[in-house]
Amino acid sequence: MSGAARQAYPLTFDVEYPERLSRLLIFVKWLLAFPHRIILYGLDVLVLAITIVAWFAILFTGRYPRGLFDLVVNSWRWQANVAAYVGLMRDEYPPFSWEEGRYPVTFRVEYPERLSRLLIFVKWLLAFPHYVVLLVLELVAYLAWGVAWFAILFTGRFPRGLFNYLVGVQRWNWRVQAYTGLLRDEYPPFSLR
Repeated sequence: MSGAARQAYPLTFDVEYPERLSRLLIFVKWLLAFPHRIILYGLDVLVLAITIVAWFAILFTGRYPRGLFDLVVNSWRWQANVAAYVGLMRDEYPPFSWEEGRYPVTFRVEYPERLSRLLIFVKWLLAFPHYVVLLVLELVAYLAWGVAWFAILFTGRFPRGLFNYLVGVQRWNWRVQAYTGLLRDEYPPFSLR
């Protein structure tokens, strides 16, 4: 797939690379993020309900209701911010907000004017090859996070190659989630970029 085609995918995810990270925060970030996790759990339940409503809306109208779409994207943005913090990629505590630009994580999904009424029946099946590849990539990602944890502990830096790999795996995962979550009809690329 060409670079232009990859960049043209209607979901953008990136995390700004930090030059230095705290050696002590790596021990407690997961605990400090607990209040976020409680709120995000509630939002996940809401997103599930919205997805069911959106499925019927797409079936009958060919459109994802804009307000519901924005709520899902905003919820996922908040989730991406917290994941970057807990995943050792950022030291700044994430805001209790889904507002774009308040955290050094970029997450946006372009709103589709029309969606296929037929694809809603098979997207989960069409995404199966992605699930298989992502399973392998995420297993490697857990090892990479372990190596990064020790690198941050001893050097205060997240190795750039590992950082880029982990951001790429998350980007791929978000694209598949947007596809199967009915936000987009474009088939996600098999790419970390």
